[in-house]
Amino acid sequence: MKRKLLKPVWTLFFLLIFAWSALGQPPPPPPGGGDQDEKPTPVGPGIGILLALGLGYGAKKVYDARKKFSE
Repeated sequence: MKRKLLKPVWTLFFLLIFAWSALGQPPPPPPGGGDQDEKPTPVGPGIGILLALGLGYGAKKVYDARKKFSE
């Protein structure tokens, strides 16, 4: 009987601990919209490389699918 009760108690304990830690929220922003000197984060060349690799991978998949379909 003790063993049957132990597992749900531990499960509830860990769920409550994780739920309690998720309740923390950041402070509200300062009045007036914050700092106006903030610059947007630039998008680096890595995005272009990833897009080119994805395009090449997609083109290879289409080529292989058409080749298989025509056989």
